[in-house]
Amino acid sequence: MNTDRVTVMDHAMVKHKLSILRCKDTPSKLFAELVGELAMMEAYEATRDLPLEDIEIETPLAQTTAQQIEGKKLVIVPILRAGLGMVDGILELIPAARVGHLGMQRDEKTHKPIPYYAKLPTGSENRKILLVDPMLATGGSAIMAIEHLRKMGIKDITFLNLVASPEGIEALLSADPDVHIYTCAIDERLNEDAYIIPGLGDAGDRIFGTK
Repeated sequence: MNTDRVTVMDHAMVKHKLSILRCKDTPSKLFAELVGELAMMEAYEATRDLPLEDIEIETPLAQTTAQQIEGKKLVIVPILRAGLGMVDGILELIPAARVGHLGMQRDEKTHKPIPYYAKLPTGSENRKILLVDPMLATGGSAIMAIEHLRKMGIKDITFLNLVASPEGIEALLSADPDVHIYTCAIDERLNEDAYIIPGLGDAGDRIFGTK
């Protein structure tokens, strides 16, 4: 596996929050809050190297040169529906970010994604995209989503997820030569139903309290 394009969030608070997220007894409200908090932490790391520009400002005591993010505002694109749970956490960190949506539904028999919705802000092809989905299992949804974004002319894509399988990471890295993956954990494997083991269950159901 090429790890040059994979960043695992090796932070004590990430590991602590992830352990609560995994627990089957964690209630839906707390689960959703933790998803948002972990998404914020990932976005913090994923935006570490955004280009900066100098600006002149005046503090209460003196004029000085400060720095701000250069260029157009980035776009958060959740893969529906579970990806929605990560959006608010990232917006807490980057409130000026724009939000698009990509709908990918998993076929429970074939385990393959079925696209059903796509809507992105105007000019997204000229912006940095944070594609978000809590789980990277087979990689099918992420691969299809990135293929769709590439066809739109988008070049700068970073994929943020909370728990990944080795199979999903390998598939995504092989499918796209440029995407960088940020995750909180790489788990053991996929089971026969293409769910991540040990994982945390169905993220969408646990975020929204559905079954």
